[in-house]
Amino acid sequence: MQIKNINILKNGGVGVFLTDTIYGVLGKALDHGAVERIYEIKSRDKNKPLIILISDYHDLELFDIKVGPELKKNLAEYWPGKVSIILPCKSSKFEYLHRGTNSLAFRYPKDKRIIGILRKTGPLVAPSANPQGKEPAESAEEAKKYFGEKVDFYESGKITDSKPSTLIKIEGGEITILRP
Repeated sequence: MQIKNINILKNGGVGVFLTDTIYGVLGKALDHGAVERIYEIKSRDKNKPLIILISDYHDLELFDIKVGPELKKNLAEYWPGKVSIILPCKSSKFEYLHRGTNSLAFRYPKDKRIIGILRKTGPLVAPSANPQGKEPAESAEEAKKYFGEKVDFYESGKITDSKPSTLIKIEGGEITILRP
């Protein structure tokens, strides 16, 4: 990712970029304004939480999630990789992210390019690049047709696997697959 686009994200901006799975609308997860802007840009249901990309297990602590030995063992079965994991997050401080569900979905990608970006920006929300109800964009050009000037930047990449991540939930030691 270009340095100017990393700076845009660090300063609360929003952009379209190829994640480790599909094109996403990215914004800083710990910036309430950036998160709300993404909901507006995507015309997304306000009750539907976003997936958060992290650069390692320690980022979970930024969201008041304690990673004990049992949870770390469960997470290690899937991460790093193309698996988004829903974890309990009861902190009202993050209600703008969990939207009253008291849980958050995280993905710790294997892609070193994405990890490098996340280490510079911090955790990013990364929902698919499409308005709710439409097919995800398969290129930056397609995303631009959806969003026009509503985002601060578009950056192209080469899609190698255009499928959304697998989605699982871990709660109380129980693992449930929600989306294969």
